[in-house]
Amino acid sequence: MRLPQPLYKLYERRLTHALDRTSVPRHVGVILDGNRRWAKAFGEPAAHGHRRGADKIAEFLGWSDELGIEVVTLWMLSTDNLQRSEDELHALLRIIEDSVVELAGTGRWRLRVMGRLDLLPEATTEALRAAEASTADVAGMHVNVAIGYGGRHEIADAVRSVLRSEIARGGSLEELARTLDVEHIEAHLYTTGQPDPELLIRTSGEQRLGGFLLWQSAKSEFYFCEAFWPDFRRVDYLRALRAFGARERRLGR
Repeated sequence: MRLPQPLYKLYERRLTHALDRTSVPRHVGVILDGNRRWAKAFGEPAAHGHRRGADKIAEFLGWSDELGIEVVTLWMLSTDNLQRSEDELHALLRIIEDSVVELAGTGRWRLRVMGRLDLLPEATTEALRAAEASTADVAGMHVNVAIGYGGRHEIADAVRSVLRSEIARGGSLEELARTLDVEHIEAHLYTTGQPDPELLIRTSGEQRLGGFLLWQSAKSEFYFCEAFWPDFRRVDYLRALRAFGARERRLGR
């Protein structure tokens, strides 16, 4: 149930003041889910939902900035999504491309595009890479945009990169098999150099990861929100952070 606007603002302020800033996660990952179902509820085409979802991203990143989050990873397109109809996929890729270019244009955040970009149209890949490069010197919050992304694909790409590195230095597969450890693969993940996400949020009520950050989420806390992504509000985010802060993270110790 939606609160009247004055009560909503009061509730938001109370959540903000009650939030323990010392327990805010450094890295938050988000599965931006529910755009199509949001559009369907209003009798609109899927592209309308995708556009509204894209419009929410900058707002969400602004909240994250204000709350002191260091890294945000946004899952904008999965490898499975590439199987959608040609018309929907074409529109979705255009919306994603426009969104990433607009985020880069703000000059507020340092972008990292991650995923199997070789599966995307060449023009889209070039635009995404150019947007990423334009933020290389930005000192703000790091924002990973996962496009054409699948967790299994990422691990496979990391292993492939480890093998190439070993070959390049003249090593043997036998030696690699003897010495290969967790750290070697971590160094070749898309998120190398960043902390693993402490909190993963999925919108739309679905309660599964679907392959999102499979390796990095080994010790993450999960939060599943009923709201569709275009309807995701600051209070929903604050509730997720409050739930995270209330959990006892023993991490096996």
